[in-house]
Amino acid sequence: MARIAVVGIGNLLMKDEGVGVHVARALGRLPLPPDVEVVDGGTSLDPFFLEVDKLIVVDAARGGGEAGAIYRFRPDDIAPESEAVLSLHQMGLMEGLKMAACAGAVPKDVVIIGVEPKEIDWGLELTPELQGKLPKVIEAVLGEIGEEEREC
Repeated sequence: MARIAVVGIGNLLMKDEGVGVHVARALGRLPLPPDVEVVDGGTSLDPFFLEVDKLIVVDAARGGGEAGAIYRFRPDDIAPESEAVLSLHQMGLMEGLKMAACAGAVPKDVVIIGVEPKEIDWGLELTPELQGKLPKVIEAVLGEIGEEEREC
């Protein structure tokens, strides 16, 4: 099992909602360390990936910024009554993490990279704003992977 899992979450049929999957696919074409697994998580988080040391989730997130803004947060940063940056899949992701915690299978480190969507509507392509930000999102994920390696 990989020490680090990068899971891109999103719906490819809904334009910017699919940003996490687009990022996962782009990362899958890069040479990454052998202990890193990149997964297209679709619209949910498979508990299988909760058994790694570090989980990096990439998803669309509404935080009130401009389209393509990149947010970095942790599950503890999200409060049910909060108006903080919230993943569009918060309930599924957060419930999955809570269930895994009950089973003792939560990674030591969970980071969520959220990307502010411009448009969530029918369509297979990202908006030009998000397409233009993909390199920065990938850079943020690679930074998380590199940060883990420096700590070892």
